[in-house]
This record gives sequence, structure tokens and C-alpha cells, in this order.
Amino acid sequence: MGHDHHHHHHGHHHHHGGGNIRVAFWLNLSFTVIEAVGGWYVNSVAILSDALHDLGDSLALGIAWYLEGQSKKGPSNRFTFGRQRFSLLGALINSLILIGGSVFVIYEAIPRLLAPEESYAPGMVALALLGIAVNGAAVLRLSSEHSLNERMVRLHLLEDVLGWVAVLLMSIVLLFVDWYFLDPLLSLLITAYILFGVVKSLRQTLKILLQGSPDNMELEDIQEALLALPKVDSLHHTHLWSLDGTHHVFTSHAVLCNVETLEDLTEVEQAIHDKLCKFDLSHFTVATEMEHQPCKMREGGQVHDHVRDHDHGHKHH
Repeated sequence: MGHDHHHHHHGHHHHHGGGNIRVAFWLNLSFTVIEAVGGWYVNSVAILSDALHDLGDSLALGIAWYLEGQSKKGPSNRFTFGRQRFSLLGALINSLILIGGSVFVIYEAIPRLLAPEESYAPGMVALALLGIAVNGAAVLRLSSEHSLNERMVRLHLLEDVLGWVAVLLMSIVLLFVDWYFLDPLLSLLITAYILFGVVKSLRQTLKILLQGSPDNMELEDIQEALLALPKVDSLHHTHLWSLDGTHHVFTSHAVLCNVETLEDLTEVEQAIHDKLCKFDLSHFTVATEMEHQPCKMREGGQVHDHVRDHDHGHKHH
């Protein structure tokens, strides 16, 4: 039985990437505390809900900063795939905190929507301007970096800027008219937006933890590509999953036909390797078996259907 192993490292290294994330983290966390205290002082649940959003972004920044260091450690005997999955734990913790905070904001906002309370509009304007400045500075700090972590964080911070623009516009309106219902209404809209993102993120995280196949890759496409190769008769024990939503893994057993020499075997294994390198896979392993050779994994009681060339409409030459 032959094996073909492959590790592909996607590695754009940014010397200052971790430093930029660190600066953005402390900027965001410091301002989260300021806006939480300020939101309570000016009696604005809209600002408190924005503080919740910023807390979520601070957690995301902290996790990204932590993972920046962890990812450099690479695979080990204890973590053979490396530590990419640490980000999934961070996403779960982040989601639970945001859900808890959202429930609190909704609990505070609904009574104020029914019986609006006066908010201190000048203080809200000042906080909104500060929010736009702080989050804008963090966005600019990350604008020259292109790693996946930093791109995602930058998108979150841009959303924060837009949220503060909405708070600013509402605050300006409150300077001239006493429409205090706008404050709890905006807080509920911001919270609904947060919960929509949390549910979406939670579904993706749980799918990855349950080893579902990646959203941007079809197992059938990989199978068809391999079965189109001469001398590849069928595939079984085929699996495709994602470590963290970015790094994908593929394993399979390939049954070969018309392989008569060691040179034939080497040629088909190289063809399998070259074909799989065209897909966005961080790691793949393919075990090759000969025709009429029983798969030893069947002895464990697991029986997997073979996917053959004619199942996909391919013919060998």
C-alpha cells in the first residue's frame, strides 16, 4: 500500500502584523470601558449596545493577537495539525459573551421604548465622535496588512465606525427634538445586527467542530478530478474537513488498476499529488491500493461505499 502525503503552508508573513493587532486591541478595549461608563452617564442604551459590539471586537482582536503567537509554534506531538483550532474555541466564547450581553441590552431597551427616558444628547455626540476617531484609527492601523485575521478584524472595526455614525446622527437629532424613543430603538437595531452575526458565526463554528466539509469546496469535484486520472479505478474512505474554516484536509484510499510496475505506481501517485495540489488543501493523504486487494480498514467494521469512475461519467483510456 502506498501513501502520498502533502502539507501546504499558506504563509504570507507580516513582520508587523502582531504589533498592529496588539495596538488595535488596546485601543478598542480602552474605548469599550470609556463608552460603557459614558453610556451609563448619558443614559443611552444605544451607546451601551455599541459598547457591547466593541467588547466583541476587543475579544476578536485579543484572540487574533493570541493566535498570532500560537500559530508560530507549528505542529507538535500533542497538536499534530498545529493550533489553528484554538480560534474555534475563541469564537465560541466570543459568541456566548455577545449573546449574554445582547439579552441584557434588550432587557434594558424594551421598557425604555415603551416609556422613553431623557438622554444627555451633547455627551452622546462627544462619545460618538470619539468612537469614530478610535475605531477609524484602528482601521487605518490595520489597512496595510493582508493576513486573514487582520482582514476580518478590519471589517469588524469598519462596522463599528458605521455604528458610531448612526449614533452620531441620532444624537444630533436629539439636540433639536425630544425624540428619546430613538435611543432604545437604535439600541435594538444594533443588538439585532450583533445577534444576526453571532448566529451566523456560531453555525459556521459548530459545522467546523462537527467536521463538516468546507463551504467553499465540493468533495465531488475532488473525486471527479482523481477518478479522471488513468489507472485510478475507485475511491473509498474519503473525507474532507476543515481545521478552522481556512485550512482544509483531505484523505482517501484510491484503488488502482493496470499498475504492473513500480514505475507505474510512482507515476500514478505523482499524478494524484499534482491533481490535489490544484485544490485549496493545506494537507492531504491518499493511500493507494491495488485491484482485488482488500482494504484492511474494513476489518474494523467500517464499510464505506466505493466511488468509481463510471459513477461520475469518466472513462479510462
